[in-house]
Amino acid sequence: MIRIAIVDDHALVRAGLRQFFAEQADFAVVAEAADGREALEIVRRGEVDVVVLDIAMPGQSGVDTLAAIRARQATLPVLILSGHAEAHYAVSLLRLGASGYLNKAGDPTEIVAAVRTLACGRRYVSAETASRLAEDLADSARGAETRAPHEQLSERELQVFLRLAGGQTVGQLALGLSLSAKTVSTYRSRVMVKMGLASNSELTHYALRHGLIN
Repeated sequence: MIRIAIVDDHALVRAGLRQFFAEQADFAVVAEAADGREALEIVRRGEVDVVVLDIAMPGQSGVDTLAAIRARQATLPVLILSGHAEAHYAVSLLRLGASGYLNKAGDPTEIVAAVRTLACGRRYVSAETASRLAEDLADSARGAETRAPHEQLSERELQVFLRLAGGQTVGQLALGLSLSAKTVSTYRSRVMVKMGLASNSELTHYALRHGLIN
């Protein structure tokens, strides 16, 4: 039996996934969470085999939650199930430790296949993401770089970028990430340089244009 935890801030989404998973003889939804803090408590208890995680949640984002899960359980399979297009997030999140990435608008049967694949200790990527990864490898071999600017950010830089784009101040970021304001400012500067942007408003505009925030 594959024990699943569903992490999504929308109760209707959790209910729909729970009902769909209940139709699978080898699936058991053993825990649900509405935010990252609740998800980490579930992980701490060690009662799940696969975590199905939404990326856009209030408070602690899915990116932050993924990083925290990886810090506690490095090998626990995490399937990102997001409303954002795969082209915008998938490659970055796979690099940050996600075991798989699917769009919520995709075929439900693919979610089942992904969960079973992750439970066997393998990663799962859709055909679209596999093609994107292959293109990245080919570009690297040629010495070219065609990845979007946000896909070149480190894990911490991506966290800082998304929080700044969402309207958080340096002080709020420092408190939320347990860093000094000086350290956050350093990360902010790195993000600006890597992305070729000059202000927080430009970060927000970029994130909205690429579907990274709602």
